[in-house]
Amino acid sequence: QVQLVESGGGLVPPGESLRLSCTASGFSFDHRAIYWFRQAPEKERGGILCISGNNDVRNFADSVKGRFTISRDNAGNTVYLQMNSLKLEDTAVYYCASDPLVTACTGDNDLNIFPPLNPWGRGTQVTVSS
Repeated sequence: QVQLVESGGGLVPPGESLRLSCTASGFSFDHRAIYWFRQAPEKERGGILCISGNNDVRNFADSVKGRFTISRDNAGNTVYLQMNSLKLEDTAVYYCASDPLVTACTGDNDLNIFPPLNPWGRGTQVTVSS
């Protein structure tokens, strides 16, 4: 079964860190671009970071610059989203998704235009609260 599964979400106070994992199964993972998105309550889903099949990183969200990083472990079929200095506004459901056709990270977050991504994970909840 082709799927991505996110894990690592939880409830943390502001200023703390979390590391999310996105683990792939059922398909060849190594050369695919992997994206992280998030959707806060009553807001549209938006792109955060992407890592290409060549390990190039693209940041879609200015709000996470200097705080979030993305990395991949091809041997473990996993992409990580390290989130430091978490803020209340980082509260959201976090999703990962794969580009089945293109190795590079593409898309425009301002226009909310991304390539057709498949599969998507079901998401993991991150809640930042004091």
